[in-house]
Amino acid sequence: MKRFWLVLLSLGLIVAFSSTAMAVDVKFSGEFYAGGMYLDKTNFTKSTTGGNPSTAFYYQRLRARTDFTITPGLKLITRFDAMERAWGAARSNPVGPLAADSAGTVAENENIAIDWAYIDYKSPIGTFLVGYMNYGTTGTVFGNNRNTQARIRFNRMFGPVNVWASISKVAENSLTAVKPASTTSDADNDVYHLEGIYNWKSGRAGLNVNYYNYANTRPAPTSYKRTYFLFTPYVFAQIGPVSLQAEFNYLNGTDKYEDGVTTTVDNLDKVTLENISAYIDATANFGMFYAGGSFAYVSGNDPGTNDKNEGGLINGGYDWNPCLIMFNYDDRAKWAGNLTGYGTSADNGRMANAWFFQLRGGVKPIDKLDVMASVSYANADKKPANYLYNDYGWEVDLTANYKITNNLSYMVGAGYLFTGKYYKANVAVNNELNDNFLVINKLTLTF
Repeated sequence: MKRFWLVLLSLGLIVAFSSTAMAVDVKFSGEFYAGGMYLDKTNFTKSTTGGNPSTAFYYQRLRARTDFTITPGLKLITRFDAMERAWGAARSNPVGPLAADSAGTVAENENIAIDWAYIDYKSPIGTFLVGYMNYGTTGTVFGNNRNTQARIRFNRMFGPVNVWASISKVAENSLTAVKPASTTSDADNDVYHLEGIYNWKSGRAGLNVNYYNYANTRPAPTSYKRTYFLFTPYVFAQIGPVSLQAEFNYLNGTDKYEDGVTTTVDNLDKVTLENISAYIDATANFGMFYAGGSFAYVSGNDPGTNDKNEGGLINGGYDWNPCLIMFNYDDRAKWAGNLTGYGTSADNGRMANAWFFQLRGGVKPIDKLDVMASVSYANADKKPANYLYNDYGWEVDLTANYKITNNLSYMVGAGYLFTGKYYKANVAVNNELNDNFLVINKLTLTF
């Protein structure tokens, strides 16, 4: 019996000393918010039959990140979204599309959805990130469409230069256990990234080059392959009391039709892709007061050039929300939906085909309180075929943020949009529009 226990103890010690070490540290961080919104009109049209009702509701979201430190230099990082829903409202279709900023569907986020799960390993030659992680954000907040994708990333510093090289799997159409009848193994979407960032004392500048190899449109009847480069130079700088940031995006490539297939217009075997966007923002701080302005541009598609696509592939992004109503995805479009006009005109929360101008000013009478007012104007870069006008409208916003504690803040805001005639579309008679206003308040906890 003693021999039995001795052998058993020896085996236990062998297992204990040879097994992988458990996580030595766990760090939690995240954000919870609860908000309330009143939107006076749910579209831009002045309907006389179906009406144009207002909407008012409360909503919330919990986003939590967990960093498991296995050993120094080795982490497992996860993130989930939970209870992302309007209070008491109907639930979404459980088989609906993926949410715009998540790896789960809208319905899964209404309960709980795991967005991130990846390894962060600092090796002797550089840092490797492998798994599902953040995707679609670089440079300034303008143009960022935060999302989750499967990626392999490598990072290394060379003096003041930080270099990132990445591969992202956006769509996989090969045969898998859950897709055993796949006949589209050559219809994947992949993106290859290379970014360099130079840092100095009062700022940083970077260049991100992305190559998109999109083949999900290969199956009949379209049968074309989309490939393009996206070049994104950007800069942040502090010049005295002025904070500057700027970004430029240039996209160039082709839609190449295959196996004798051509476009439905002009019978072209390829379409040239050339989209542009730009952003400049400046804020000057003068103690209690500050003032600033923003300029943004996203090219639109010219309806008169069938052999070219000059707009629609890049936009202002989900993350950039310059107004409370116009081009606001995070609160207005995500929770209240798109604002539609006549024809196909709509504001889905992301700036596209537009010139945008904003002036703003604020005051911080005490450390915990920030009150800001802004005036914004936008108009279309290109009018769709037969559209009569190109102005999206003017918007005036007033917001106040109060920091209750270091981790808890409260925001209240009101915005009024003088709706532009762009939303009349291509018919002038009887296409009357509504102005709109929104009132919002939001309690945010960070941890």
